[in-house]
Amino acid sequence: MKTSVIIPVYNEAKTIEEIVKRVKDTNIVDEIIIIDDCSSDGTREILKNMEGVKTYFQERNRGKGAAVRMGFKNASGDIIIIQDADLEYDPREYKSLLEPIQNGMADVVYGSRMGGGKPQRVYLFWHKLGNNFLTFLTNLLYNTTLSDMETGYKVFKSEAINNLKLNSNGFSIEPEITAKVFKKKLRVFEVPISYYGRDYSEGKKITWRQGFSAIFALFWYRFFD
Repeated sequence: MKTSVIIPVYNEAKTIEEIVKRVKDTNIVDEIIIIDDCSSDGTREILKNMEGVKTYFQERNRGKGAAVRMGFKNASGDIIIIQDADLEYDPREYKSLLEPIQNGMADVVYGSRMGGGKPQRVYLFWHKLGNNFLTFLTNLLYNTTLSDMETGYKVFKSEAINNLKLNSNGFSIEPEITAKVFKKKLRVFEVPISYYGRDYSEGKKITWRQGFSAIFALFWYRFFD
């Protein structure tokens, strides 16, 4: 099965070359698609000289969701992986993330930072508390048992993601994907992953404001969309 990796990027000049190298070093990825969300820190210039990837440049900053949706639109793989550009997630774990789909058991796989048995950076209590609340709310609204809704590692069979009709532009893409995956009754598996989180001084972008957007999205896609 052909595997595509989508990398949404915004102002990651310090990490973009390293994350692409790590993805290539897995030797199991057939296609790397990078969507630059109008970076202003030199990322675009780096990408223009990068070989072995397909790169798309947004004309204005539209958000992670818009970049992810563009990646889905242009991916040709049978399996599609979302990969953040900030080195918080380790591509060496692709093999375990792909197995449930390759074995015919899953349509979607979430890499869980809460699954245990993998290295986790110890930091940001309020961030973890917010993530746990959003996951609890997801399970309550959609009658499921996820442990990590907001994980950046989500893997899809291409036909599964192409049927979801996504709309979000910002970080609310995560709850929108989750809501529509469960409303479509797709087969979802979780696999434990390691997590090398950044704090805000190191460039972390998501804040408490996105938490409110995620709550709204979970209710909206459950009852109105």
